Amino acid sequence: MTHVAHVPAANPLVVEHRLDALGWGLFFVWVGVALMAKFGWGLGLLGVGVITLVGQVARKHFGLAVERFWIVVGVFLVLGGVWDVVGLQFSLVPVILIAAGMTVLFSAARRGTA
Repeated sequence: MTHVAHVPAANPLVVEHRLDALGWGLFFVWVGVALMAKFGWGLGLLGVGVITLVGQVARKHFGLAVERFWIVVGVFLVLGGVWDVVGLQFSLVPVILIAAGMTVLFSAARRGTA
């Protein structure tokens, strides 16, 4: 397995703009394909979550700041997709709401002590 070090961007604003455009383009293509193929919510959410997380990996690779918000969103989308594909009967919504609330509380508490 080869190791690829992160590549610093020559012009970070241009790279950031292109990554954002690629991410949104992939998002719309995926949603269109998922709707046309009638993949269902599970695979649709899974695909959007993967696109979101890969976007953050690309940001890190090019030496840009990783956006924690989009990592959390991507993880929740992937979890929701897997949850639906596997067919678990327990509702994921309360789990997501509790996790989101705890994240906001911990974030606010941490900012208050800094």
